Amino acid sequence: MAIIEKLRIDKYLWAIRAFKTRSIATEACKAGRVKLSGQNLKASHIVKIGETYTVQKGIERKVIKVIDLLERRVDAKTAVNFYEDLTPVEETQAYKSVFHAPTLTRDRGAGRPTKRDRRDIDDLQEGWFDE
Repeated sequence: MAIIEKLRIDKYLWAIRAFKTRSIATEACKAGRVKLSGQNLKASHIVKIGETYTVQKGIERKVIKVIDLLERRVDAKTAVNFYEDLTPVEETQAYKSVFHAPTLTRDRGAGRPTKRDRRDIDDLQEGWFDE
């Protein structure tokens, strides 16, 4: 494998499988969901070994330290060797606990919710997702 000197952040995040496509990684950079020391990064930012990036994907937040540069997308087992996941354990478990939250269900045939029902549903949902 040739030595890589310059590599864009969007291409790196795609190669280590942080994002499914490179265009999604580029959009995440444009939207300010990829940061270095709290600063938003452009998709053209050059990745350097040893830098630590914060990547936001939906409600999940990951902290990734670059161990080595990877230009082409590889399988997940190989990609793990090119970065170190520094995400705190509390955040990882908090993200997983969201999937175990109870879901709201309505009886079949109950019709549309009334205004009062809608407010009750909104109040319940706000309680689950407040940080």
